[in-house]
Parts: sequence; C-alpha cells; structure tokens
Amino acid sequence: MGLLDSFEKGLERAVNSAFAKTFRSGLQPVEIASALRSELDKKAAIVTRDRVLAPNSFTVRVSPADAERMDALGSALRTELDEIVRAHAAKQGYSFPGPVSIALRTDPDVATGTLGVDSVMAEGRVDWRAVVEIAGRRHPLERARTVIGRGSDADITIPDPGTSRRHVEVLWDGERAMVRDLGSTNGSKLDGRPVKQAALANGQVITIGRTDIVFRLVPSAAPPQRVPRHEAATELYDFRGGDR
Repeated sequence: MGLLDSFEKGLERAVNSAFAKTFRSGLQPVEIASALRSELDKKAAIVTRDRVLAPNSFTVRVSPADAERMDALGSALRTELDEIVRAHAAKQGYSFPGPVSIALRTDPDVATGTLGVDSVMAEGRVDWRAVVEIAGRRHPLERARTVIGRGSDADITIPDPGTSRRHVEVLWDGERAMVRDLGSTNGSKLDGRPVKQAALANGQVITIGRTDIVFRLVPSAAPPQRVPRHEAATELYDFRGGDR
C-alpha cells in the first residue's frame, strides 16, 4: 500500500460524512499530502554519504474558498499531514534539521484548486503538550487538573449517561500525567483494566461508561530559526492540469 493510500484511509477515519460533502470540488486534502511529499523529494539535499537533509518547515498557501473547506477538518488534517511527511521522510531516509512544522495559510492570489508550498530547512525546539482525544476531537490540557464527566461543571463534558457528573480527572504538570477516578458510580478503566489512579503514557486509553479517552503527547514546535546555508524554496502546484 502506498503512502497516499495510507493517508487517504487515515483521513477517512478522521472525516465524517458531513465533511465528505465539503470536498466535492476544489482542492482535495490528499493533493496537499502529495505536494508536501513532492516538496520533500525535490528539496532533499545530500549532506554526507549517510545523511540526506530535507525541509522541515512548510507553509501551504491555498485559495480563500479552499481554505474554508480545509478549516472544516480542524486539527485532524494537520495531524494527518504531519504524519505523512514524517512517514515519507523515514521511508526515503531523510533527516530533518529540527521539528516538522506545517502551516495552512489563506492566499487570495492562489486560484481555487491550486496550492503553493513554501519550504525551508529550519532549526528549532520541540515543546510537548498534552491532549485528550474524545470521539475524534482533541482537547488540550491547558490546566494542571482537568475534570471529565457528563456534568456541566466538568472541564470536558461528554454526553454519556453511563458516566458520573465528575467521573475522572487528568493531572498534567508539563512533563508527567496521571489519571484519577473521582469516586464514579461505574468506575474507570485504563487500557481495559479497572483503575483508581495511575500514571499516563502517550497513547493510553481511559474508558468511562462507553466513552474512550485517548491521552496523547503532541509536539508543538517553537518558532524555528532558519538554517543560513539553505535557501527557502517555493513551489506552486496546480491540480487542474499539472505544476506551473
């Protein structure tokens, strides 16, 4: 299975049927993935026999109409694009000089159905942030203590009658995370096992009622510093009839 096939399947999982109607015309998400993959291949530079350096900071410029369509996907699209860039780089043996950064920007000079890609090799620092993913939506953990339950007084409210009003809390200090059951009626599980209190690792699943809550650590790149010896590269992709 090719990388773009994998991307399409991943995107299918992230986008519900309501979003599908959005993409009947104009730019398609898979075309952005294709352009980023092409950008990596075109701009990869051999540094030594064992190291091929590739751009890691991308700005994807799209038309206002296409930007509105892409905004419907929220963070799901950016997550998929980040994964496809990393997977392609790993397959090709490319190295990055810093964290991967992909930004989508509205550009009125770009025609509908086309996109522009600006790429640069940039150094930077990776900061990690914690999120919980519920029904495909990510909720950043912006405080040290986040309460989850069906009550309106919970920090994250879920419409699950099998949960308590204040069911569990997730603690995050910027480096470590913990889940704690708040004396719920039906209890909580961590990776399928009953839990009262436990440390959380990336990708673990908390289950309350019929709701799965995935704890994730996601990279948040600090503003990158451009590597002086490499020039920025700009490409314009027209999916209505080839590159231009």
